[in-house]
Amino acid sequence: MIRTVISAGLVSLSLPLMASAQSVAVTNAKLWTGDELVEGATVVIQDGKVAAAGEDADVPQGLEVVDADGAWVTPGIFAPYTQIGIVEVGAEDTTNDAAAPMSSYGAALDMADAFNPMETTIPVTRIEGVTRFAVVPGFGSTLFGGQGFVADSSGDGDSITKPAAFTFINLGEGGAALSGGSRPAAWATLRAALVDARTYPARYIASDKGDALGRLDAQAFSAAAKGQQLILIAVDRASDIRHIIDLKADNPALNIALVSATEGWMVADELAEAEIPVIIDPYDNLPGSFETLGATQENAQRLIDAGVVTAISYFDDSTHQARLILQGAGNAVANGVDHEDALRAITSAPAEIFGTPELGSLEPGDVGDLVIWDGDPLEVMSAPTRIYIDGVEQSLESRQTELRDRYLDLDESEKPMAFKH
Repeated sequence: MIRTVISAGLVSLSLPLMASAQSVAVTNAKLWTGDELVEGATVVIQDGKVAAAGEDADVPQGLEVVDADGAWVTPGIFAPYTQIGIVEVGAEDTTNDAAAPMSSYGAALDMADAFNPMETTIPVTRIEGVTRFAVVPGFGSTLFGGQGFVADSSGDGDSITKPAAFTFINLGEGGAALSGGSRPAAWATLRAALVDARTYPARYIASDKGDALGRLDAQAFSAAAKGQQLILIAVDRASDIRHIIDLKADNPALNIALVSATEGWMVADELAEAEIPVIIDPYDNLPGSFETLGATQENAQRLIDAGVVTAISYFDDSTHQARLILQGAGNAVANGVDHEDALRAITSAPAEIFGTPELGSLEPGDVGDLVIWDGDPLEVMSAPTRIYIDGVEQSLESRQTELRDRYLDLDESEKPMAFKH
């Protein structure tokens, strides 16, 4: 659905934004800070960072002031599972760099090498309020998808915020299929890979091959194996999740987060105790395979109530429809999640998971990503009226809005003969 958004001071998609726009004050806001709701608040952004936020925040003289007039103001939305910028047309292999099924490499595949900040999906995503997103690899010939990163949705050439932010691994049915046909094979591969990576480069002095990983893959997996990089694991079945909890117990230095976790609610207390966060899609509420027989609409609510750090995403079309993260959060509220917990699940929670807490909140010192809304952000008809990334106001135009404007009031006389009645 294409919405018409009226906003003062919109900047043309084709014009560069001025650096002076990195400083702005938003007053009279219904502010969600990423942790709490504050009425009548002011947010001051200077040099791209939050300088002050709250009811008593002072506005420095000479700063541009935007009166929110009581509207919702939130941190930029953080989409924690996308393939934005690495897939233009999913059905056309030449524009799809998410996976390399014919490659002999796995953990060494770095999605940043494929990222195109000029893809049309980026402004389409941005105008829905998404200012940051994690780009996750697909799976090729091994259970190791490769290296993912965090980026902003400005479309700028330097928009990768955190390169090599995590390693992606598949330990569900898909991982079993990629490891020889069974879960025991997948776990044997992972355990061998951990040994290879932890002993890199010593065991590779005489050979390019370890027990499970070649030299480049072992090098790429080394930081994660030593607890210095996030390991993002795709998994659904409760019994598989318990094995991951055991892995963390045996290797407490590992930094692990789960993706999907359809049956996570069954082991929510154990996940909370192990301090393993999850990224879920509230739409995953029907059993689509044997590993998701326990699917329920209340997965998010039960995980959050148990104390699990929970981020919400949209999995079905993570390239073109990642913006539906907001609808997912709204649906989670309809199924028992507290409204503030749902907002947290699309702002501060994903930022925390990826080790970038400054990207998901509006506290002094945080990055100046801010969205002003024309209604409750979780209402399906609400839309941003202004968006700032690093304190710079962003365009609210995309290829879709330009096509809408071009053809909405098209003069009938300008139509090609084939389209005239």
